[in-house]
Amino acid sequence: MATREGETFVGRAQSRRRARKEKDKGPLGFLRELPFLILIAFVLALLIKTFLVQAFYIPSPSMEPTLKVGDRVLVNKLAYRFGEPERGDVIVFENPRPSQEPERGAVSAFWHWVIEGLGFSTPPDRDFIKRVVGLPGETVEQRGGDIYIDGERLDEPWLPEEIVDNRPVAPKEVPEGFLFVMGDNRTNSNDSRFGLGLVPMDKVVGKGFVIIWPPSEIGWLRGG
Repeated sequence: MATREGETFVGRAQSRRRARKEKDKGPLGFLRELPFLILIAFVLALLIKTFLVQAFYIPSPSMEPTLKVGDRVLVNKLAYRFGEPERGDVIVFENPRPSQEPERGAVSAFWHWVIEGLGFSTPPDRDFIKRVVGLPGETVEQRGGDIYIDGERLDEPWLPEEIVDNRPVAPKEVPEGFLFVMGDNRTNSNDSRFGLGLVPMDKVVGKGFVIIWPPSEIGWLRGG
């Protein structure tokens, strides 16, 4: 009799466990797990944004026609951990001469960081996106609508033929640890020829590699 009662008790316990498992597989079980799944997805998204890739919103026409205002570009933040920028690369970098950031509370600062990281907005004077034209040790000059590197005319297959800027720019030597960058919209770009100046390597955020918005413009960015 004792054995049968023990078997009955074990059977009831197994039935309860099976019932709990079936309940966990149902809609209520999924709803209980949903907040945890959302938290995991959010943490993974932040880790990816911090260390791997980041969406960047194009705030100005300085890279037209390659990139238009409102486009969103994915930036590879690991691109230059294992190599150096090359001529023709489209890079995102921090403002070499940043203005003072407005003070924000902890919650506001975190939300601002998330919004920027998802590519919804970008302050026009904090981060820039330009094309690498001159590398360390080179001398860059603009004359007759063309760019010259160490006295040799530069072929720029990424520029449409109608993009011509006849303003002369005196030869400028690029020191070690810096890059000479220009916008593809040569007549409307604040870049290394003018007020922006040369870009320190340690200000480079990463390499733009693909347009993800709008859908009609999705595609790889053309480089050197």
